[in-house]
Amino acid sequence: MAGEPQADCLFCKIASGEVPATIVRETATTVAFRDINPQAPTHVLVIPRAHYRDAATLASAAPELAADVLREAGEVAADEKADATGYRVVFNTGSGAGQTVFHAHAHVLGGRGLEWPPG
Repeated sequence: MAGEPQADCLFCKIASGEVPATIVRETATTVAFRDINPQAPTHVLVIPRAHYRDAATLASAAPELAADVLREAGEVAADEKADATGYRVVFNTGSGAGQTVFHAHAHVLGGRGLEWPPG
């Protein structure tokens, strides 16, 4: 069921503290941690504690929680000083877009020039 922790989900395990991660921010509804394969000097993932498969599902089922994730992405950027030079918030939705963990998450990327279009 959407929102319920999934026993086989890596990000649910990080949110519960079962799997270690380098946590940079936590709220009652979100967890932010450093990406293990950073693509920029600042590369932090922001996840909802509740399990939703992807950003579209999260936005549809729990728009207030989606707003929490976006708010925390901005806080991460400010904490990392990426807000001064610019940063990107990316939600990969579906395997064709590069989503490899099927728990909604935002990538906060900054600290270097970010060309457009990406990829």
